[in-house]
Amino acid sequence: MKRFWKEVAVVPEGTGWGIALDGRPVRTPQRAPLAVANPALAEAIATEWRDVGETIDPAAMPMTGLTNAAIDLAAPDVATFAASVAAYAQSDLLCYRDARDAALHAEQAAAWNPLLAWAEGRYGIEFALTQGVLPIDQPETTIAALHGAVRALDHWRITALTPLVTIGGSLVAGLALIEKAFDADALWQAVSLDELYQERRWGADSEAQKARAVKQRDWDNAARFLGLL
Repeated sequence: MKRFWKEVAVVPEGTGWGIALDGRPVRTPQRAPLAVANPALAEAIATEWRDVGETIDPAAMPMTGLTNAAIDLAAPDVATFAASVAAYAQSDLLCYRDARDAALHAEQAAAWNPLLAWAEGRYGIEFALTQGVLPIDQPETTIAALHGAVRALDHWRITALTPLVTIGGSLVAGLALIEKAFDADALWQAVSLDELYQERRWGADSEAQKARAVKQRDWDNAARFLGLL
């Protein structure tokens, strides 16, 4: 779609804030009003629309995209939308350690154990750890508590949590960012640890670096979205 507007403004919309293009309100793909509660998020969305060139590039408008997802996809059925993210409670990256490389195993323990310890203290749970990639069952009480933590989130935060968990493979890391228990950059380093370790050991692969850069961009966008809520 080509740019058709000249002026972008943040305007009152219900009890929150919306975006107007030449005085006409922006709507989501499902035709709902694109409205948010926080004026800082509204301004960030407006800036994306102001920065559009001749044609719209959705990849350059992450705050708009996440807001659309929250309104159109998550809000109508939060429980269903959250189910796929909550499932990571059974297979969290942080519970799977390398059985063959002692140096990598040590780095995993140093980076991941504090995150698991935080979750155990925060939610009153315990994790089962394993070496290798074969699936391991987590205690039922742990699964239930983590599912409850996800279900307790509103549709805005579940929308941000989804890319964090699918990119990083760790529900614990995503919840730690939601709870502001750890810095977003530190959490990114934790979920990227295996890749970064292999790169240090064997050398950089340009395609792998490009793929990781895309994931980091999406991770950073989700973290920024959270910060603007």
